[in-house]
Amino acid sequence: MTQKPKPLSTIQVNGPIPAAQARSIIEESLREAILDGRLPCGTALRQQELADLFGVSRMPVREALRQLEAQSLLNVVQHKGAVVAPLITNNAIETYALRSVLESFALRLSIPLLDAEDLAMAAHYIEQLEAQTDHAEIGRLNRLFHMSLYHKAPNSKLLDLIERELNEEERFLRFHLSSMGLGKLTQDDHRALLEAATAQDIDRAVALLELHLEKACVTIRRYLEQQPSR
Repeated sequence: MTQKPKPLSTIQVNGPIPAAQARSIIEESLREAILDGRLPCGTALRQQELADLFGVSRMPVREALRQLEAQSLLNVVQHKGAVVAPLITNNAIETYALRSVLESFALRLSIPLLDAEDLAMAAHYIEQLEAQTDHAEIGRLNRLFHMSLYHKAPNSKLLDLIERELNEEERFLRFHLSSMGLGKLTQDDHRALLEAATAQDIDRAVALLELHLEKACVTIRRYLEQQPSR
């Protein structure tokens, strides 16, 4: 019988890692492996194994795991330690309700501070989304587009909370977009949102964002209702 490869074997480490960059490199490597499914839900990530894999001490590993836990990508489970968190499922509706509140607030704070470079970057993400067919990349670009409009909000705690929710949505889109039967995704909502932000029309931008999130919530609710109960 062929032995199934261990999940950590899918992570490539290219040479010695500089000590000053160890935490960020480990965090990003694990984050990508979680998002693209190489580290499946429920996988236990043990500090010593990771330290051996990356050729570092356990301290940067511990710090990286804490960051991933803060992003809702890991849960700490008794007797198992850090475990890859489940994909967003039946709590999707509550997540979108929370996102609507948090993101609307961030958008209000951020729009007055957005400059031409921010707006050009948001437009670039829309162009990439328009041409993209890879579901993993769609999830990533969707997160980056939204954060490009929120990131000037002068409230780091608020932005951290929003990034956590967008990380959950990115994972959901990567694994479920192909089975949701949506066809090619239109960027009309994103374009309208960017136009309102460019015009500094805060009330219209917030209204468009809330409608956009509500439409996404309805789509996901319908999809989840069709799934067999476990």
